[in-house]
Amino acid sequence: MAGTPSSPLQSVKDQLKAEATVSPGSPPPPPRHPGMLRLMRTVPRPIIITDLPIPQAPMRRINPMYVPLGKLDPVHKQLFNEPSSPDENAQSAYRLMKNDDGGQSYDTDPGCQNLTFLPKEEKEDMDVDFGADSSRHLEVDCETASNISYELECSPQPFPKRKPKIPKTEVKEESALFSSMMNVSSYPEVKCEQHGVADLPSGPLDVYRKKASFNWKDMLLFMEGEDVVAFKQHVFRTLENDPLFARQPGEDLPMEKMREITFLRVKQLFRYDFLPQEDLMANPWKMLTFYESLGMYDWSLVAKFFLSKGMFVSTVFNSGSKRHSKFVQNTEDMTMFGCFALTELSHGSNSRAMRTMATYDPSTQEFVINSPDFEAAKFWVGNLGKTATHAVVFAQLYTPDQVCHGLHSFVVQVRDPKTLLAMPGVMVGDMGKKLGQNGLDNGFALFHNVRIPRENMLNKTGDVTPDGRYVTPFKDPNKRFGASLGALSGGRVFTTKVATVNLKLAVTVAIRFSATRHQFGPKDTEEIPVLEYQLQQWRLIPYLAAVFALDHFSKSLFMNFAELQVGQMMKDKSERQAELGKEIHAIACSSKPLGSWTAQRGIQECREACGGHGYLAMNRLGDIRNDNDPNCTYEGDNNVLLQQTSNYLLSWFHTKRRDGVQMKSPLESVNFLEDSDQILESRFTTMTMEECMDPAVPLAAYKWLVCFLLDESQKRLDQQRASGKAEFEARNNSQVYYCCSLSIVYIEHIVLQRFHQLTSDRGTPAGLRPVLNQLCSLYGLWSLSKHMATLYQGGYFSGGKPAELVQTSILTLCSQLKEEAVALVDVIAPPDFILNSPIGKADGELYKNLWSTVMQGSKVIERPSWWKEFCSDKPLVGSLRAKL
Repeated sequence: MAGTPSSPLQSVKDQLKAEATVSPGSPPPPPRHPGMLRLMRTVPRPIIITDLPIPQAPMRRINPMYVPLGKLDPVHKQLFNEPSSPDENAQSAYRLMKNDDGGQSYDTDPGCQNLTFLPKEEKEDMDVDFGADSSRHLEVDCETASNISYELECSPQPFPKRKPKIPKTEVKEESALFSSMMNVSSYPEVKCEQHGVADLPSGPLDVYRKKASFNWKDMLLFMEGEDVVAFKQHVFRTLENDPLFARQPGEDLPMEKMREITFLRVKQLFRYDFLPQEDLMANPWKMLTFYESLGMYDWSLVAKFFLSKGMFVSTVFNSGSKRHSKFVQNTEDMTMFGCFALTELSHGSNSRAMRTMATYDPSTQEFVINSPDFEAAKFWVGNLGKTATHAVVFAQLYTPDQVCHGLHSFVVQVRDPKTLLAMPGVMVGDMGKKLGQNGLDNGFALFHNVRIPRENMLNKTGDVTPDGRYVTPFKDPNKRFGASLGALSGGRVFTTKVATVNLKLAVTVAIRFSATRHQFGPKDTEEIPVLEYQLQQWRLIPYLAAVFALDHFSKSLFMNFAELQVGQMMKDKSERQAELGKEIHAIACSSKPLGSWTAQRGIQECREACGGHGYLAMNRLGDIRNDNDPNCTYEGDNNVLLQQTSNYLLSWFHTKRRDGVQMKSPLESVNFLEDSDQILESRFTTMTMEECMDPAVPLAAYKWLVCFLLDESQKRLDQQRASGKAEFEARNNSQVYYCCSLSIVYIEHIVLQRFHQLTSDRGTPAGLRPVLNQLCSLYGLWSLSKHMATLYQGGYFSGGKPAELVQTSILTLCSQLKEEAVALVDVIAPPDFILNSPIGKADGELYKNLWSTVMQGSKVIERPSWWKEFCSDKPLVGSLRAKL
């Protein structure tokens, strides 16, 4: 009941308090991502602990290694066996020791197989205490192990100023890829004695920068890490120094020229090879960092590069087999240029209903690809308009017995790489100008009896034998279908990050503008920055908080997705792996709508908050808005995707009600629903604004919201079914105000919870914690305020006090963060060349920069070429009026 120690709010507070308290002999906190073991190495004294600070030595940014429980490469079969003792509190001892052959490995009491570490140096034993609690926290004490690089097999870990020795040993490609996927970035403690980050130019923004309570460089290195910051700066500097990437703010190029310059820049990226294979294997996190850096410059460039080298290659790699390796290799040097062809003119979200056909001909051992009619044309395919030579085409597979085996993928050549002319039987073309991202050539394709070799079928989920028999490892066609579209989950994870980057750019421009734009004031002779106005703060600063919350969430979601991919590569068939896939699918299907919609609304607010200057194309807010808009649609329409998330939650609810199964998921996103009955009994009991600004308050309210809307959605479905509605109609009538709202509050709760875990983490520097806590509180209360009607409807709020406290707290936090806002955007802002917005430049010389850009425009003070039309041949007023 409300007010009791066992209430949800009190439980949240107790948990957060326990996590923030360090007492002698207390166990370390659980890893941020359940189900993962983290070994963190520090420099120069490599005492490996997880989230506890090490005051005796400055720490530098490193790349922790994540190891999923119970998984290893096919050579070693298994990494850690879970403790077999029935005693839940039992401890299992693991020892890192030197093998006879000189390599270091894990050995365990339960009989775990070997795990080789690098390099092999002095003989030393290291005791590892592996707790048997649900979080399976790993603590390693290895003060003497000064030269150990924690890597699986032979992939070296790149520590600063140190090159590990690599034994000459052959390792399977899967093993190396496994080791690379484990090396995922996180948030270690950072003490920034030597930043390596350049100072920003002095100017009018210094007034606000001096008011900040934290060092923006400390925040930057904490959120990103030295390696990532250095990598971003390298990419940014390279683009700025290359004339091919030069551009003018607001330049308006013809579409054909825009397509050409984008393609030339893509070629240049291949020449630079920012991410060689060995670097990507050592740290896959850099891939997301690389795309973010390029996206800040131009999303058309990212899309064109990624669709071939990322989407096409990853789909072939993950859905194919060794026989398809040539397609991957030929894409690396642009011998081939790929695209991903799923959507058709008449079908998008309903991918099962795609109508392109692939019929097997056993006499020639070929598939014949056909488009039944123009409505089955592949449509909206990026790169297909002008440049793609090969496409992953999704088509309905027909065997010689005329049986349709559903949607499968095939590699189809659509153009001759030597001429870029269409292949026989292929009609391929460009769709034309879009609202944004016009450097990317989206196109269409129709196929008429196009023959491809049998081997061009991507055969991981199903294959056809030479004599025409269909074989598949999946007994359930639905599971096979889901596996065949696995690439889309990664796209949704990526889109969440893309939208957040767009919001970063817009917020940077708007906050810097607002801090230097003076209008009105308490006296006629005194004008103040518009950022001092409460209305401007309320419009912008919550979106600044959303940037930090969504940015941290998108990184953590990438880590979760990396774990899922590793399990897939290791052919993990465990129940946990299956549940992890479902949970990530549900989270990604709601995080993409949340991220893209938040960015969409935030960018528009930023545009309006900059007044007329925000409407100038040269200040880039229009391009940012238009480039972000497709995030709401591709990789799945937002409103359709939300139904996937609610289906996941309702299936849990149904299973719990029918079978009494405990609600527990790998990432723990549904675990609190086990206490749904108790949570629904709770009420808002906060009495003061100070209490309301505790992040535990919105967290508790969100738990109630999820429980309430889950219960209401199930009741709505039951009501529809009881009234005689078919299942399709019952679900269709239960989306608005119920299932879709359920999905939104579910993902908002996850984002808020993960952000708060960061702000309260022991590894978060004390100097950064207060402002991060304010951002977390603001994001939670601001998001919660959109659900006031539901909170009152269900009785969690009553009377006027709760709404008043939430609103007052939001305004207070906005006012407090006003002093921090400029320093916070310094953390997220790219260099001026990349931002490409005169009113958003780091020096804050708003009017000088704007005037200078205007005057540098082409023919700005010349008369128009059609000036004679004005000076002569004046119109005879009314001469064309109809005479009826």
